Amino acid sequence: MSDMAPRKRLRAGDADRDAVLQVLQQAHAEGRLSVEEMVERQDQVLRAEFLDEFAGVVEHLREERDLVAVNDAASAVRCSSPPPATGASERTSVTFLSSRDIKIQPGTRRYQNFAWWGGGTIDLTSAMGPGVVITLELHAFMAGYNICVPTGVQVLDESLQIGIMGLAGSDVNREASGDGSNGTVILKGFLWWAGHKIQLGSTRPS
Repeated sequence: MSDMAPRKRLRAGDADRDAVLQVLQQAHAEGRLSVEEMVERQDQVLRAEFLDEFAGVVEHLREERDLVAVNDAASAVRCSSPPPATGASERTSVTFLSSRDIKIQPGTRRYQNFAWWGGGTIDLTSAMGPGVVITLELHAFMAGYNICVPTGVQVLDESLQIGIMGLAGSDVNREASGDGSNGTVILKGFLWWAGHKIQLGSTRPS
């Protein structure tokens, strides 16, 4: 009877999604995916809840040197090669009762910040590019950042927002809402009476 029991599905985590996104980025860089195909598959990865949903996303892109199975049915994949050594892949900082300008360097894949009655600017203009996915995990209490992006960047807001009369959340400038052809920014974090503004352009270097 145990052999007939349905196999349990495993939930996907951020690390699993990041691994598949790296595969898609590399496939685009090597000319195996067009911008449109890459953006469509990136969206599927970001919406995926279970590991087995990744199999269709990387279909026809399976190369042994880049991909390894992460479950016993080989229904999901992850990247076996490290991210490009063009900068720190993760950065973390704290902003307390102050303001700061942060310029994200190329190669960064995740930036984390906790802001308490503070904020400033986060400049992503040098870090973005076709296929690049950067997660900003920004926890803020009565605070927030101005986030600067170049043209063509898709912004996905997955923040948890708590406020009164709309006093929380992120405001994406219409000009800064791109089609993903120049990368994707994912906003995460807990916002308590806080929010961020996403705008087109650059800020002064920090």
